[in-house]
Amino acid sequence: MTKDLGKVWAERMTKQERDQSFPDSEPRDAATLMLIDRSGARPKVLLGRRHLNHKFMPGKFVFPGGRIEPLDRVMPAASELHSDTQKKLLERVQNSGDAFARGIALAAVREMAEETGLLLGTQRDQPPSVPGEIWADFAKARVHPDLAKIHLIARAITPPRRPKRFDTRFFTTDVSSIAGKIEGVVGPDSELVELTWVPIEEATHLDISTITGVVLEELAARVAAGMGHDLPVPFYFMIERQFFRELL
Repeated sequence: MTKDLGKVWAERMTKQERDQSFPDSEPRDAATLMLIDRSGARPKVLLGRRHLNHKFMPGKFVFPGGRIEPLDRVMPAASELHSDTQKKLLERVQNSGDAFARGIALAAVREMAEETGLLLGTQRDQPPSVPGEIWADFAKARVHPDLAKIHLIARAITPPRRPKRFDTRFFTTDVSSIAGKIEGVVGPDSELVELTWVPIEEATHLDISTITGVVLEELAARVAAGMGHDLPVPFYFMIERQFFRELL
């Protein structure tokens, strides 16, 4: 990927029209996960369409995700994060440690289960010793999260003075990581009303947010570069109404 292309993406985010008249707030740590299928000639990603009654991005196609919860930091896993991924997760983060790095990745896995019903990891004879009810479905299905298979693709902080602010880490893992499924999670009365597999280049034409479109292109570039854990991770943030893109 050229530096010029990264600059184009940052400029696209800067030019997006947004209301920044709200009281400022600290961004909350969040994670999202892009499930990818590279078995065919055209890699596909899984997107969900949000319910039209949601106040936050109604009707838009999104990646499953949400805020980190305290129990995410202590959920056991079949494997731990790749050392390069863990290192990048701790860059430009204050008062954090290994528990935070694994917790933010596990938050993405948990949110995938809660919003799509898909349990990612490795199924074993014995269930994991879950720390609380929010991880109970993994114990019932005997699925252990497999952090070594998770790649960090990007990080982005919502601009200041927006109604909701998140410091979001965008992860990806392969479709082969699906080890179980909870039925009835997606439907007309759920947070996500439908799921769809779409080639990456076509997904950018759906009704998506600007950051989702940019991260999809970052994902395509990562796939083309071989998906190595050691590849640099872009970090998007705004200073004085201008977005910047730095590499972690």
